[in-house]
Order: sequence, then structure tokens, then C-alpha cells
Amino acid sequence: MLKKLEEVEKKFERISSDLQAPGVADNQKTYRELMKEYANLEKVVVTFREFKKLLKNISENKELLGSENDEEMRKLIKIDLTELEKQRDLKEEELKLSLLPKDPNDDKNIVLEIRAGAGGDEASLFAEELFRAYSIYASHRGWKMTAVSLSAGNVGGYKEIIAMITGDKVYSVMKFESGVHRVQRVPKTEAQGRIHTSTITVAVLPEADEVDVQINPADLRIDVMRASGAGGQSVNRTESAVRVTHLPSGIAVACQEGKSQLSNKERAMQILYAKLMSLEEEKFRREASDARLAQIGTGDRSERIRTYNFPQSRITDHRIGFTTHQLSSVMDGAFEVMLDPVVSYFRAEQLKQQTVGA
Repeated sequence: MLKKLEEVEKKFERISSDLQAPGVADNQKTYRELMKEYANLEKVVVTFREFKKLLKNISENKELLGSENDEEMRKLIKIDLTELEKQRDLKEEELKLSLLPKDPNDDKNIVLEIRAGAGGDEASLFAEELFRAYSIYASHRGWKMTAVSLSAGNVGGYKEIIAMITGDKVYSVMKFESGVHRVQRVPKTEAQGRIHTSTITVAVLPEADEVDVQINPADLRIDVMRASGAGGQSVNRTESAVRVTHLPSGIAVACQEGKSQLSNKERAMQILYAKLMSLEEEKFRREASDARLAQIGTGDRSERIRTYNFPQSRITDHRIGFTTHQLSSVMDGAFEVMLDPVVSYFRAEQLKQQTVGA
């Protein structure tokens, strides 16, 4: 581990030197790439330097302990040593995690899709509530969330919501939300007070671009139409809504939330790129060996990952066996209550696999 970290430190120092070289800022593309790599390595290097300082302090204290005859001083040194060794162990664990193989999509923005599943109108209502919770959470994180396409439910809520979330390392956190979310509660229309179970599906796709996915323009059909639904005076007066269909795959993406046809087309294309990249990744996962699958995950969006039980104010993540009664806080945007334990669990599992495979 120390050898790897020394290599990271050397690379960090080299990038730091490159950033200060004359004329490097003139090439904005190169400069941004260097700055991004510098930022990615900085935290690891700072932690590594703190770790080395702790090792030095521990060594010096041990030497001092061996030469000290005064019993009171020996007690003080031992107390310091215990604290230093505790800090060293924490830093070592942090450094091990920092060296785990990184998901190449972790730094990307995402396309978020929420769809009502089983349960009819109740599923549509919960889809809207979960979308609101994600919106508040994104705001707390300093991310920007933009609705791209909304399909209204019969009695309110949404049958389908597609949004884009942009910001710092969005996919690294939100990727754990993909799957089936189950809700249990008494609907307002239920006269007998019986608990109703419904489901919604969440898909989190890393944003892709032309570099990730190649699309032949001849394979696209682009239709324009008038926007429908609530949206003010401009709705239904101009043909601003756009539907892009990728003929080879049959994937169709519609966007009407933007005010102009051009902006709607750009957003539709962004979603199309993400969907096509997701298809390629799913194909790769199916062809991967069992050992490789254990490392990259199944990506199965049909997996039931969480249950929201409103009568008992209980929310459970079935993947890690974690339960909390802070349901109202989570639905008000405090998703870190659920996501922090999930992220920690999967990072620990990854570390465990790496240790076994070493």
C-alpha cells in the first residue's frame, strides 16, 4: 500500500509542477484536465502525508519510551502512543478506501428516471413524492436538478418523471438508488383503513456524450409537436416538444419541459446517449464472468431495494438490512440517512473483495 501511495504522491507533485509551467493555462482543455486530476489526488496525498507524520510520531514516542525511566513520564508517553496509534489506524483505513478501483462513471452527472409500477394511482402519487425528496436532497448537496419530461397520473402525481441532475460526483452517490422502491400506506381513498402496497422503479443513468457513444444521424428520427399539459401561456402554441427515436434500438425519448425546440432536442439527445451507454454496459455485465460480476454489481433495476412503511414511519434498505424510523426526514430530503450507510457498506464490500483477491 505504501508503495502505491508514494507513486500517487509523486504523480501529484508532477501535476502540481505542470500546472505552474509557463503557458499551460493557455490550453484550457489541458489545464482543466490537469486541475481535475490534481483535485482527485489532493485529498489522498494530504491524508498520506498526515499518515506518514503519525508513523514518525509513533516511532519517536517508542524511542522515548525505551529511554525514559520516570514512571509518570512513561504513563504520559503511553497515553500519547495509544491515541497516535488509534489515529494511524483510522488514516490507514481511509487510505485503503482511497486506493479502491474507481468507477469511471462516478464523476458524471446523471439522468434520473422514476416510473410508477404496481399500485395504480397510489404509485403515481408516491413517484411525485420521491421526486420531490430527491430534489430537496440535490439542493442540499449543491446539485442542480432539471425536469426533462413529466407524464401526469390520473389523480395527481406522475406516471413517469425524467430529470437530469448535475453537480459534483452525482453518479457516485445516486447510482445506489436504482431499483424497485416499495411503499406501504393507507391511501386517502381507502375507507376501510387498509394498508395498500405499491411500487415505483428508479433508474439512474450516468450522463454520456458523443465520445462514449457513437450515433449515426441516419439512425435517428426526430419528431416535433406541441407541448401538452400545464406550463403557462406558451404551452400548445408552439411546436417546441421534441421526440427523438433511435431506430436500431427502438429507444424513443421525448422532451417538452424546455421553452425552445433546440433545448428540448439537446436534452433528448443527452438522455438517448445515456440510455444507449446503459444498454452497452448491461450487455457487458451479462457477458462478464461471475467473479467480475461480483465486483461491478448486477445493475438489476428489477431488484427491490427499499420499503417505505408510512404507518410505522419506517424505511428499510433490503440490500444491507438497514432500518430507520426517520421516514418523514428522508421524504423531506434528508436522503443521507439512507445513502450514507449504503455507500459505506458497498465500499467496505469492495475493500473486502480486494483484500481476498490480493
